[in-house]
Amino acid sequence: MLEGVNVALGVTGSIAAVKTVELAHELRRQGAEVQGVMTESAQGIVHPWAVEFATDNDVVTEITGSVEHVELCGYDGWADVFLIAPATANTVGKIAGAVDDTPVTTCATTALGADTPVVIAPAMHEPMYDHPGVLEAIETVEEWGVEFVDPRIEEGKAKIATEEAIVTDVARAAGDRPLGGTHVVLTSGATAESIDPIRVLTNRSSGQMGRAVAKACYVRGADVTLVHGVVGPRAVTSDAAAFESIPYATVQNVESTAEMLAATREACTDADTLVSAAAIGDYTVEESTEKIRSGQQLTLELEPTPKLIDEIRAERPELPIVGFKAETSGDETAMVEQARETLERAGLAFVVANDASVMGAEGTKALLVHAEDVARYEGTKAGLGGEIADSIAAIVGDSQP
Repeated sequence: MLEGVNVALGVTGSIAAVKTVELAHELRRQGAEVQGVMTESAQGIVHPWAVEFATDNDVVTEITGSVEHVELCGYDGWADVFLIAPATANTVGKIAGAVDDTPVTTCATTALGADTPVVIAPAMHEPMYDHPGVLEAIETVEEWGVEFVDPRIEEGKAKIATEEAIVTDVARAAGDRPLGGTHVVLTSGATAESIDPIRVLTNRSSGQMGRAVAKACYVRGADVTLVHGVVGPRAVTSDAAAFESIPYATVQNVESTAEMLAATREACTDADTLVSAAAIGDYTVEESTEKIRSGQQLTLELEPTPKLIDEIRAERPELPIVGFKAETSGDETAMVEQARETLERAGLAFVVANDASVMGAEGTKALLVHAEDVARYEGTKAGLGGEIADSIAAIVGDSQP
């Protein structure tokens, strides 16, 4: 996600600085080159040697005759983006007032003057975050184009955002944003149809693919609405936290097919694209109001559910829609034929065809079936999400006035 991106990492004197080492590691895992810049207060919380170890670069702890701030963040400077994480109330206020009395604030002023992207992840006690002066400073700096990664409000503290949220916003700030100004709606996960108050009919979808596309679209500048269904049966070792916090989208949680259709219909009123990645149930049943007792023979009368892409297509004839088609045969020819049938029936932009065996897995193999050609992909779901987002950008870009 950050391949080839140089990140200058500013660290200030919040206790959240203890998370800097792991954040630097995660930036590098995503492909970034990182160099630390630390205030004196930050050095009292985490030693510069730790940041040096995490970044594999020397750490700037003072501005010398080498004009480190210009070398890093000035015109033609080394950094593609200046990230301040954590940022204290003191630092945010100084940036808003162009006060340069620490290496971090001096780099910030230089970056803002040179149009180097700046991302700030604040961390402080909640009353400090709610101070009118701090809020005014944040608003001022945001008007200058600075990206703020909202903190997590917990236990009376405005805690630093998750590593995923910070890294994703850094990638968004450093990128070209070909989807800037667009609204992308995605469906993801499974649906579940109630049999009785306890039991449901569902499937094994983990929602990983939909979330990967949502993140990739956000990184490319889109405003993203994610209509997320339930997550099907998975092993207890699976990462249950992966879908609990989704910082890159406005999330609408749903359960049934009817709920997913209603939420998607509402979200699509001003959408520029719909990506239907959810594993939506094809059938529903009449729900029993009481638990069905075990030990008896039972026949369930299945009724077909509406096709979401057909319903949205009828209401938005011009909307670019990306469909997904999961098959179990493993036969590429059959997968392409089924994808083209869906493509033509609903007038889709393209269809992502894959084998159902990838549900819940990190890796995937897929065919991107367009009207005139087929592209093959094999790799991670994150990588496929990027390929899909790039295809969407090409399509939406062509359709924009």
